[in-house]
Amino acid sequence: MAIKEIKSKSKKVKKSEGGKVKRVKEEKKVVKEEEEDVSEEEEEEEKEEEEEEEEETAGEKSEEATSEKEIESFEELGVIEPICEACKAMKFKKPTPIQIHSIPVALEGRDVIGLAQTGSGKTAAFAIPILQALWQKPSPLFACVLAPTRELAYQISEQFESLGQVIGLRCAVIVGGMDMMSQSVALGKKPHVIVATPGRLMDHLEHTKGFSLRGLKYLVMDEADRLLDMDFGPIIDKLLQLIPTERRTLLFSATMTSKVEKLQRASLASPVRVAVSTKYETVKTLLQSYLFFPFKHKDTYLVYLVNEMAGQSMIIFARTCNDTERLAILLRSLGFPAIPLHGQMTQSSRLGALNKFKSGARSILVATDVAARGLDIPLVDCVLNYDIPTDSKAYIHRVGRTARAGRAGKSLSLVTQYDLELYLRIEGVLGKKLDEYPIDKEAVMLLSERVGEAQREAINEMKQLHAKQRKRKTDGITHGKKRKHNDDMDREER
Repeated sequence: MAIKEIKSKSKKVKKSEGGKVKRVKEEKKVVKEEEEDVSEEEEEEEKEEEEEEEEETAGEKSEEATSEKEIESFEELGVIEPICEACKAMKFKKPTPIQIHSIPVALEGRDVIGLAQTGSGKTAAFAIPILQALWQKPSPLFACVLAPTRELAYQISEQFESLGQVIGLRCAVIVGGMDMMSQSVALGKKPHVIVATPGRLMDHLEHTKGFSLRGLKYLVMDEADRLLDMDFGPIIDKLLQLIPTERRTLLFSATMTSKVEKLQRASLASPVRVAVSTKYETVKTLLQSYLFFPFKHKDTYLVYLVNEMAGQSMIIFARTCNDTERLAILLRSLGFPAIPLHGQMTQSSRLGALNKFKSGARSILVATDVAARGLDIPLVDCVLNYDIPTDSKAYIHRVGRTARAGRAGKSLSLVTQYDLELYLRIEGVLGKKLDEYPIDKEAVMLLSERVGEAQREAINEMKQLHAKQRKRKTDGITHGKKRKHNDDMDREER
């Protein structure tokens, strides 16, 4: 029995083993077939990927190859030698990303929408193609550049004149707050390039005899998102009706807002969109922090910080013209070299304040958001936000005044119990939490008595200032010289 059982068991084992061998063989066949199918599919996928890569690289290789070359010099962007020499004279060693992508397209005669951060070299990105086109076909009133602020308009004209010096460029700045008659004379000389704020340009188109933009070849809108946020929309619509439809339009903006998109559809013909880092972000070399304290001690904390950073160049941003003036007086009475800059100052005073700060004659500029955009002041060590901006984007532009061109810089925001919502919104835009600035609160409070005296002095001086302004206005009306308001760009500050 035992032998029979063993035999039957051995037969069963053989059968089971045979079955296993068959199953293994079948599985091997299936695996082989699957491997063959997979290998065929992989080969097909690889072929498709290679074809797609070839198609993509066919279009992109030239861009990549040129971008590597273009980074070396402006010549390889297609810029002519005289303008390249001007770039070297201005110490433009290498083109910036926005210049690399937008200049060749603009040189082809295409409309361009350039989206890039503040301090990215946008002015040269539109100035160089215009100057090259002017070199090839010189004509008066060739280009018009619209800017949202007077200071930015003057800065743009300076860069045009520096780059266009080799070709004998004539440039006129047409902004509010300056004499209309002298501007009319400048326009009568038929400059090649006009840099203007929209309101004053419209005034000249309506009232200056013999002046028109019917022969205009290039229209540039710099900081277009800001232009359209400042109620310039109706004026720009009128301007577009008074200039030729057959022109090149270069639209440069920090972001693509709905208003900018609407303007693009209305005024650009098959534009090429060039976007370089359109996400709102600050540079890596900028050290950002905040300070939280009760509102009643705001001036004391400001004075303490300014004293701690004595000798450094700084811009203090305030929300209103009145606060800007008051803080400048407050700091001056405490011995700090502060100067105000805001929209209710005369244009000559504004330019004077800016030049004093740029030259180092004053190390502290107390300003409204007039100074937040576009101004290139290379050596600013620190930005202090006395008031938190209501618009998170304005924060990016404010702190962009420091840590420019690869330099280090720091920004510090003064946050009270009333600013928490605005401040948290800014942190949300930045996508990170900022560090709290370390400070000795007892040392701050030691200054409170002296700051209180300075506050009272500042209030008295402000009262006298307002009394003088009211007297000037009444004198102007009685003599039939009713003063005109400042340019529309200052509306929002009031």
